[in-house]
Amino acid sequence: MITLQTRLAYQFRDPALLQLALCHRSAGKPDNERLEFLGDAVLGFIVADLIYRRHPAASEGELSRLRAKLVQRSTLSAIARQLKLGDHLRLGQGELKSGGAQRESILADAMEALLCALYLDGGLAVCTSKLEAWLTPLLDDTGSEEQPAKDAKTRLQEWLQAHRKPLPVYTVAHISGSDHAQHFTVSCQVAPLAIAVQGSGSSRKEAEQQAAALALQQLEPRRG
Repeated sequence: MITLQTRLAYQFRDPALLQLALCHRSAGKPDNERLEFLGDAVLGFIVADLIYRRHPAASEGELSRLRAKLVQRSTLSAIARQLKLGDHLRLGQGELKSGGAQRESILADAMEALLCALYLDGGLAVCTSKLEAWLTPLLDDTGSEEQPAKDAKTRLQEWLQAHRKPLPVYTVAHISGSDHAQHFTVSCQVAPLAIAVQGSGSSRKEAEQQAAALALQQLEPRRG
């Protein structure tokens, strides 16, 4: 734990927060899911604030695309790998054996939990300074030509906005499995489709992305 705090260049006043941020649900309770929930909101706010201030001439669409790039799983998991976060995660035996410590989804979720721990322990200024340092190579890049493919939820939202339709509504339809190996089914309702589509996955986020992708498959042929 000391090694991780050295990499973070931050000493936690409450080390229990850091320990909780590193505890995946597969290892039992308590886990980092509540921290992940708040961390997602903290991440979104800080990134929006950073790019708003850095790009005063950027349009709303450009800011939205850059924010989506900075908060996506691949970006968060890349930061986690730089910090060697996987070496410190507490995982259940099943996740350990299947390589969960290096799985993109687990690393990205752990980064959100870690951001929340930094926020709760040191405040918004500490969290902002760390995140700005980690994201510096990407913060000034607004070139749409070089941006990676947008995720399904982002593309669905942009399609609906372009067609002046209400934003999608995601609802958890079903959760199965044990506490350590849950499986989520999420319903996605969009105004142009008469029937909601459903996606599934090992996390709510994964299920929402699948549902959004299925909705896009039905919507995108309607272009023009």
